Amino acid sequence: MPLQHKHAVFGPRFARHLGRLTRLYWSSPDAPKGAGLLLLTIALEMGTVYGNVQLSYAQAGIWDAFQNKSTGDFSKWIATFLALTLGFLFVATYRIYVRQSLEIRWRHWLTDHYLARWIGSQAYCQMELHRKVADNPDQRIAEDVRDYVASALGLSLSLLSAVVTLVSFAGMLWSLSGHWRFDLGRGHFQVPGLMMWVAIVYALVATLLAHRVGRSLIPIQYDRQRFEADFRYSLVRFRENVEAVALSNGEAGERRGAMKRFDHVVSNFWRLIRAQRNLTLFTTGIGQTNSILPYVIAAPAFFAGNLSLGSVVQTNIAYGQVSGALAWFVNAYQEIANWRASVERLVTFDEEIEAARAAIAPAEGVQVDTASDGELRLDHVRLTRPDGRVLIEDANAVIHRGDTVALVGPTGAGKRTLLRAIAGIWRFGKGRIAVPHQALFLPERPYLPIGTLREAVAYPADKDAFSDEAVRDALGQMGLGALVDRLDDESAHWQQQLSGGEQQRLALARVLLQKPEWLFLDEATSGLDEAAEKRAYDTLREKLPRTAIVSIADRPSVAQQHRRRWTLVPGPAGSVLEAA
Repeated sequence: MPLQHKHAVFGPRFARHLGRLTRLYWSSPDAPKGAGLLLLTIALEMGTVYGNVQLSYAQAGIWDAFQNKSTGDFSKWIATFLALTLGFLFVATYRIYVRQSLEIRWRHWLTDHYLARWIGSQAYCQMELHRKVADNPDQRIAEDVRDYVASALGLSLSLLSAVVTLVSFAGMLWSLSGHWRFDLGRGHFQVPGLMMWVAIVYALVATLLAHRVGRSLIPIQYDRQRFEADFRYSLVRFRENVEAVALSNGEAGERRGAMKRFDHVVSNFWRLIRAQRNLTLFTTGIGQTNSILPYVIAAPAFFAGNLSLGSVVQTNIAYGQVSGALAWFVNAYQEIANWRASVERLVTFDEEIEAARAAIAPAEGVQVDTASDGELRLDHVRLTRPDGRVLIEDANAVIHRGDTVALVGPTGAGKRTLLRAIAGIWRFGKGRIAVPHQALFLPERPYLPIGTLREAVAYPADKDAFSDEAVRDALGQMGLGALVDRLDDESAHWQQQLSGGEQQRLALARVLLQKPEWLFLDEATSGLDEAAEKRAYDTLREKLPRTAIVSIADRPSVAQQHRRRWTLVPGPAGSVLEAA
């Protein structure tokens, strides 16, 4: 499948994206606490480097004691090494602990930020209904935020450690290899800081070749996250609709669809492991070769008696630290590729949220305002499809408090679109809609959150917002009295446990609890028979006499429950609203 990610290189665009994403947390109210943890993490990171330096001296002393056969020096250096190891263990352990503490704070804040932007402004609805650019927002918030934060801290701190390590060991390596004398025939020669130059040449060659070999990992990682999320979402969607699939005998089709998405995962995975194979062959091969270089280069000087065994060991340690620091980019390349993809996905997600929020900005399209006089008003409302085709032309109407209005018209006339416009989630068109406070909308298929029955009935309010007596009474009024003893049952998946009609009854019980002043029903009683439907409307009118009710009425039995009608009559220029 062709790649859809087109920005896989490091450059100004990536720098802007990275800066934008990083500033989100580090300019937040939580930043001072995060900065304290970051400073402590940096201090501990530098402490581990200092420990490595001191341990290298201790190891050199141990090997010199071996060479000199000095029992006293050997005991002294062993004791020193053990004491340093104990301190190093403490610092290294708490370095990880403090870093992870900062990681979870950063992730918590960033997750809350994206959830607020995605959910809080109804951007999610615009993105799902009308825009298809940002795939799998759930995966971006759950996994890309996690990967971005973990890699941002891990890579930045490892880079800092590499720089400090380079500064700490470079002088030692230069000094240790600065006076190596090599015999060449009757003469000899010396190269000041020989091993330092070897480390620099190794790092330059390794970095250039690693980028050339591994650069394809970045777009592959981007698509891997997308394909994995697509496959996982298809399975979740099947689980949420198992009954509908079973009734349709759609198991074979679902399996084909799931495997088609998984084939994308497999195809991308093969590309990934081939790229990782090439990079691993290179990095492992050059790394193993590099590890033996200090011994090969030091051997002539040692055999000539110009170096002690301890100096050779310490040179090997120093060279390993310096070459590892200089080759940081090579060793971190795979994580950088994954991090680069996470940055790109989060920033493009943020851009898509901005585009969705702009689509529902008050200055554009249909303007939805709060009614100051407590009445619902349509003023010259024209609703269109996203492509500009007119659905409803110049609608003007008023609904007063306590009115009951049936919205009728043939299929495709725009009834549901008008209700969406009143709810503020359809802004394509022009005109003004004034909507009073305390409005509640019930769709045909109500949403039941995963949790207890009490949480499902109280939604979107908190589960403790209503007393047991009120909840039990509301369920009983809507014919769900058999469920009142299961309010705190967490074992049932209520979306699957309840029939369509029972789910609609539960949603109507929410209405009795929340007592809205305005109630909009989008075929919210379609799963009830006429007798049960009539009882539901009678109960609503009895318990909420001052509540205005607006219902989409595709059945005559629903229209009969309302005093007034809004009729949408299709015409050549769009449907016309006739209010009576």
